[in-house]
Amino acid sequence: MAEPQTYATHRRWVPYFHFFALPILGLNVLVQIYFLIRHFAWWGVWNILVAAALAALAVATRNMATTAQDRIIRLEETLRLQRCLPPELRSRIGELTTGQLIGLRFCSDEEVPELTRAVFSGELKGREEIKRRVRNWRPDTLRV
Repeated sequence: MAEPQTYATHRRWVPYFHFFALPILGLNVLVQIYFLIRHFAWWGVWNILVAAALAALAVATRNMATTAQDRIIRLEETLRLQRCLPPELRSRIGELTTGQLIGLRFCSDEEVPELTRAVFSGELKGREEIKRRVRNWRPDTLRV
């Protein structure tokens, strides 16, 4: 059985991206630069450009996926907050930033009003501060 998710264990590493594709693509840029310095040729400049483009493509692809996921989280959390917050806080949901909504997604329904009040009062600002305050962690095992 998997260890329960907590603040300390909630970050998701995608092994084939973080530990294989990205390091290899980054290393390839450095290797191409090395070969260009050692044996200058115009095709070496092209090789560096292609290597950099591939590395940029990998990073951009990951960023697009996480941005789409953040938009979905924003929608899910807005709907959850409409259900869980008292009326006086419900009308202020639109004031929450995407980062704050992402932080709030880890707290239980019972903790949502307390943490949301802390965000609106300025006591908690960003997603990391919010996540550190969560007592009853609601795991998100589908994060990419």
